[in-house]
Amino acid sequence: MIVKKTDFKYVDYLWDESKAKTMQGDEVALLLYRSNLLGADLRITNYGGGNTSCRTIEKDPLTGEETEIMYIKGSGGDIGSLKRNGLAGLYVNKLRALKNVYRGLAYEDEMVGLFNHCIYDLNSKAPSIDTPLHGLLPFKHIDHLHPDSVIAVAAAKNSAQITKEIWGETMGWVPWQRPGFDLGLQIEQCLAENPNIRGLILGSHGLFTWGDTAYECYQNSLEVIEMASEYINKKAKEKLVFGGQKLKSLEKEERKNQAALIAPLLRGLCGSNKPMIGHFTDDARVLEFINSNDLERLAPLGTSCPDHFLRTKIQPLVLSINADSDLKNSDEVLQKLIPEFKKYRQEYQTYYDTCKHDNSPAIRDANPIVIIFPRVGMFTFAKNKQTARVASEFYSNAINVMYGAEAISTYTSLPRQEAFDIEYWLLEEAKLQRQPKEQALSRKVALITGASGGIGKAIADKLVAEGANVVLTDLKEETLAEAKATFKKDQVSTVICDVTDKKSIEKAYQQACLDFGGVDIVVHSAGLAISKPLEDTTTKDWDILQNVLVKGQFLMAQKGVEIMRKQGLGGNIINIASKNGLVSGPNNIGYGTAKAAQQHMTRLLAAEVAKDKIRVNTVNPDGVIVGSKIWEGTWAEGRAKANGITVEELPAFYAKRNLLNEIILPEDIANAVFALVSILDKSTGNTINVDGGMANAFVR
Repeated sequence: MIVKKTDFKYVDYLWDESKAKTMQGDEVALLLYRSNLLGADLRITNYGGGNTSCRTIEKDPLTGEETEIMYIKGSGGDIGSLKRNGLAGLYVNKLRALKNVYRGLAYEDEMVGLFNHCIYDLNSKAPSIDTPLHGLLPFKHIDHLHPDSVIAVAAAKNSAQITKEIWGETMGWVPWQRPGFDLGLQIEQCLAENPNIRGLILGSHGLFTWGDTAYECYQNSLEVIEMASEYINKKAKEKLVFGGQKLKSLEKEERKNQAALIAPLLRGLCGSNKPMIGHFTDDARVLEFINSNDLERLAPLGTSCPDHFLRTKIQPLVLSINADSDLKNSDEVLQKLIPEFKKYRQEYQTYYDTCKHDNSPAIRDANPIVIIFPRVGMFTFAKNKQTARVASEFYSNAINVMYGAEAISTYTSLPRQEAFDIEYWLLEEAKLQRQPKEQALSRKVALITGASGGIGKAIADKLVAEGANVVLTDLKEETLAEAKATFKKDQVSTVICDVTDKKSIEKAYQQACLDFGGVDIVVHSAGLAISKPLEDTTTKDWDILQNVLVKGQFLMAQKGVEIMRKQGLGGNIINIASKNGLVSGPNNIGYGTAKAAQQHMTRLLAAEVAKDKIRVNTVNPDGVIVGSKIWEGTWAEGRAKANGITVEELPAFYAKRNLLNEIILPEDIANAVFALVSILDKSTGNTINVDGGMANAFVR
């Protein structure tokens, strides 16, 4: 079958021949190009899944002879973002020579160490477990992918038969086998017995395809996936997949409301061992599955593809909470959720105890990763936002697989023992142990007001740099977009928030719950400054200072504490006040009074919420001129006039008047916030002055 690029319906044809021509003769560059195109479509392969390779002829540095080298995606990489430093380069003849020392299935793991003896490129990434699956085949370019449609065929009850129905004699079929050297031998044997095949299906796992050139391999992969997708689509029209609809989804806004209300409770329960970051989706395919008649039958079966359940656990938790009920009474909802989580943990413990071996790693966190809320959507919880989002994508892939398998036959999952042997594989455990130490604020969610510039943006930069996820709030969408553009994907989200408006604040917290599952750190940095003498201070001046600085702080704390209490994980509230709340000075009646109110409110809050392990502290800046938004307006003119100097002289003036003679920067305030939410973990009700030392502002 030759499919023109314009004829593909189920995959995206992305090959640009003019771009590919610039790489002519560079097989590694073409490998990377092909890999990135394939990885750009989640229908073709999931994040971090699959593997691609190519062969080149290189000069052996020891013998000077030409030798065949295989370049393949290294361990832990992602083909969608694969670069040259993510490849492993190995001698093909040495890889094939490993057959001489292979001792059988019981000794699979020792082969991984032997891959290192086959390294050609000394800058190689560690070779993955899939290396022999490519190395024992003779083709110049090879793709190993996890397309939803093909895994659906692989996971169907009569997979081998369906493979022949779709591709005839052009595709091979190999039954399920855990990835490793033995599977490589089975693939080699399949090709030997069927020399004219264009690829093969790995039972319950995925797809292998190949070609003489990078383009031929790419085209072959797309064609095979297209044929599977077309077959499934035709069969799906003849059958009520998932048994049809059992429940009707709530309207979109109501789904968001219910999801935001329950997310902090779920996050708290999932974080009983370690805090987690959340992700929520209510896309059409997820809703079709979670509202179907077959949910109760299919969800407990678990996923089939190893890449799927390594990210999602063997099965999800399906909530029995009534989506129509009012979830605002968190205590009542929590009492309904606790036994469901307890049952899930007990079942996971049983799964571990039943399947474990003498040398199995200790049981991992028994809490669910995927949580299904019928009529509302699907939550996933993991150590960071990217991992939670990817887990959601993987389970969505698994739903697509179940859909396809049910459309053409009956879905089958891996036997529990096989699944366990993958999940608790010693090689996987070693990979987990090699992961870098988590950052200080990993697993934390911060919400910052006034975050699009100045002190607020500096605080956001610092907290993200230390591992936190941050919700940036401010008044203008364009400035928030500019701020967001300085961060990487998954690090931050944005929402417009007027801190004087209770509904606007509730919307901001709702966004935090939907995007990350809740909130751990609230930083009230939004502010403005008005410097006028008593007779010139208007009631409008007074009201706006009180509303933004004092009322805003109160409303932010009120809603923040509500969510932190739902989670039961403690938390931090940091209020950015000012030296002016402690020091009396001219032309400052409105601003100084509001700042003093902020400081005392902090102390009152600290005394009230300490029982919830929520700490409340103040940071007092002074003289933050460089990079601070409040100095862009009339405030600078007012302070210059009050001190008898020009605006241009302000930075030097403020530096000279503090004991350390230092210019105070927004980054200095950010460092104080970081200290309070991480290092000073037993401090509450305190004030940190960041002013270079102002004796008249000493609090003690």
